[in-house]
Amino acid sequence: MSDRVFVDTNVLVYSRDITEEEKHRAALEIVRRLWESRSGAISTQVCSEYYVTVTRKLDPGLPPEEAWEDVAALLAWRPVPIDAECLRIARHAEARYSLSWWDSLIVAAARIAECSQIVSEDLSAGQEYLGIAVRNPFAWNQ
Repeated sequence: MSDRVFVDTNVLVYSRDITEEEKHRAALEIVRRLWESRSGAISTQVCSEYYVTVTRKLDPGLPPEEAWEDVAALLAWRPVPIDAECLRIARHAEARYSLSWWDSLIVAAARIAECSQIVSEDLSAGQEYLGIAVRNPFAWNQ
């Protein structure tokens, strides 16, 4: 594995959500460091979830044009496509760890991207899936 870090949707959303001030600052710092080190990884699933969440679920939400600018910038991270290989790995992860399908797709994409870590509020912090460590950047006592 490498030093690459897979970023779950919630981290990207908090980088734009000013209503949760502490999480917003933490997410901004994570994203900034990953841009600087060029070690961030995402999937097409994360891009899609991000766009929908920031335009339709945040209050106030982002205008679609602004959200798309974010997604377009994230394309520099070369998102892992949800293809046949990703689906097969996701099914393995789902069965092995009893994960939700969507979380299994995150683990599979992180595996394909050769990440050593996933930053996520949703997956179990401290757990390891397919050799990839999970860290919750918003659990202040970690």
